[in-house]
Amino acid sequence: MNPWLPFEWIAAVRFLREGRLQTIFIIGGIAIGVGVIVFMSAMLAGLEANFIKRVLTSQPQIQLLTPDQVARPLRKSAGEIEDPAVQRPSQRVISIDQWPKIRGQMLAMPEVTAVSPTITGSVLALRGDASRAVTLTGIEPETYFDIVRIPNYIFSGEARLTSEDVIIGIELAKNLGATVGDKLNLQATGGANRVLTISGLVDFGNKGVNQRVAFVALRTGQSLLGMIGGVTTIDMKIKDIYAAEIIAQRIQAATPVQADSWIATNAQFFTAVQAQIYTNTLIRIFVGLSVAFGIAAVLIVSVIQRSKEIGILRAMGTSKGQILRVFLLQGGLLGFIGSVFGAAMGAAALIYWHAVARQADGAEFFPLILERSLFVYTAMLATVTGLLAATAPALRAANLDPVVAIRG
Repeated sequence: MNPWLPFEWIAAVRFLREGRLQTIFIIGGIAIGVGVIVFMSAMLAGLEANFIKRVLTSQPQIQLLTPDQVARPLRKSAGEIEDPAVQRPSQRVISIDQWPKIRGQMLAMPEVTAVSPTITGSVLALRGDASRAVTLTGIEPETYFDIVRIPNYIFSGEARLTSEDVIIGIELAKNLGATVGDKLNLQATGGANRVLTISGLVDFGNKGVNQRVAFVALRTGQSLLGMIGGVTTIDMKIKDIYAAEIIAQRIQAATPVQADSWIATNAQFFTAVQAQIYTNTLIRIFVGLSVAFGIAAVLIVSVIQRSKEIGILRAMGTSKGQILRVFLLQGGLLGFIGSVFGAAMGAAALIYWHAVARQADGAEFFPLILERSLFVYTAMLATVTGLLAATAPALRAANLDPVVAIRG
């Protein structure tokens, strides 16, 4: 033992070495607890990142729409209601009023990183004898691809959208018997039609979406849907994805549009993510409590076993404060050493599970995320837990009467 170490460190390490079997068991218990925390935290972080990636790269974080069209009751000249029965009108596809001004307002917001106007409507896709109703979206690729990363979902071909191109879902292409380079006739309900070349097939990982999605250039969409110069939606990307609902409500209150956030449109999935976060927090709490009680139990036994030694130390002039620090150091050392082994165990288990767990298509089940901060915080948590757990045994040891302790 280094003679230059303070007395408290020398005594704490000596007590731990003398009760070697107890020390090994409690370090093992702490290591298992810390390993569970590291494994669960990293895995849930990976699952959350995977979910966010899938959701937020395939749809806008905030979408501005035209407000619902409402019918008003007929009134007579004197203001008296002529027909109080009001039927909800059919929602016609109309352009957002003064959308360039609204887009400018959105771009001026510090929370917003990208804004893209789009036009959406239903058209009929024809190829030979096959026909399918599809949802046509006209976009500006240079801005829209910053919000919805279509290039990341290209199955074949390329994410090219000139005035003569169209990108469609892989299921739609299969239903029409089409592939990249084929011609596709798009016919709108108003009678307009265009023959476009399929430049790419896209796979969003959702069969229903892949059966009806089609992307064209914004001007092509406006021409087909009979809305020259108009847009039906304004898609947005923001810095803080979890503030989307708050920002959407603020936009809706300040502008004459309806604002939908990804949180509102994916309420069930967002609730699932929140449930995972709460579950992980509860696991940490209960594992931390079990570790704390384990450390406290071992140190209480250590105090009882070493009552005579503590009495002799007190009789030789060791202060209460020094005895207190001896047992606090034991708790802190147990927590820190256990956290080191536990972090290694948790990381190894996570790496193995990441290599084994695979989705149906062979892709990784979740991305491997091992941040340094996770290990630092876990070590700090385990050390602090050890110190807190050692408080009661340390106080008991410090308050022992030397005479009573020596007599046993």
